[in-house]
Amino acid sequence: MKELLTIRDAVLADVDGIHHLLEIYSPQGIVLARSKDDITFFLRNFIVAELNGKICGCVAVRDFGNDLLEVRSLVVAPGLQGKGIGKAMVSAIKNKLGSNRTYWRLFALTLRPDFFSSLGFKEVPKSLFPEKIWSDCSKCAKRDRCDETAMLLESGK
Repeated sequence: MKELLTIRDAVLADVDGIHHLLEIYSPQGIVLARSKDDITFFLRNFIVAELNGKICGCVAVRDFGNDLLEVRSLVVAPGLQGKGIGKAMVSAIKNKLGSNRTYWRLFALTLRPDFFSSLGFKEVPKSLFPEKIWSDCSKCAKRDRCDETAMLLESGK
C-alpha cells in the first residue's frame, strides 16, 4: 500500500496530536514546550502533516509584523525524519506566504541549519531578529549559551 502524505492547516481535533509531538522533543531542548491551551490559542498558526490519516508532523508560523515571520515548533515523528515531511511542511508555509504577500522574510532559529539551507535559507546573525530575542530568547534557559543558528529566507531572493 502506498503511503499518502497530506499537508494541511491544523484544526481543533489536532491539538492533542500536536501536543504529543512537541512533548517528544521539548525535553531534549529541540523545541520549546507548549501547553494544549497555548496550541489551541495559536492553532491558526499551525500546519500539520498526516501520513495515512495520522498526524506525523507539525510546524507553526509566528508573525512578528513588518513582513517578518518565524518557523517554530517544527517536528516530525520519530522514525519518519528524512522522508521529506519537514520539507513539505516548510514548502507549504512558503507557498501560503507567496499567495498572501508580495514580500516576506521567514526565519528560524535551529539546531539543523543544513535542513534549512537545503530549502534556500541563508545563515544570518541572530541580532537581525530583536523581536524574537526580546519575546522568546530572553526567557529561554539556553539564552546565555544558545546553540541555535539563525536562518533566513526572503521572498524573491
